[in-house]
Amino acid sequence: MSRRASYHAYLLRLWRVQSEPHPTWRASLEDPHSSEVLVFASLERAYAFLADQIDERAEEPPTGAGPAGNDTKLG
Repeated sequence: MSRRASYHAYLLRLWRVQSEPHPTWRASLEDPHSSEVLVFASLERAYAFLADQIDERAEEPPTGAGPAGNDTKLG
């Protein structure tokens, strides 16, 4: 089983669009390493994506990592 990353960085952008009956917030997340941009129709969908990225149930603890995981090579 592959391990998920223990560090994530995104540039978050939020904007409000006028829609009936109430304005709606939209969100995008940009990965600064790959420049990939993900656009979400709602804040709830953006949050669900982020929650999935850090889902600890799908993760195995890194072997040999210190308390803060500082001995893991990034990116």
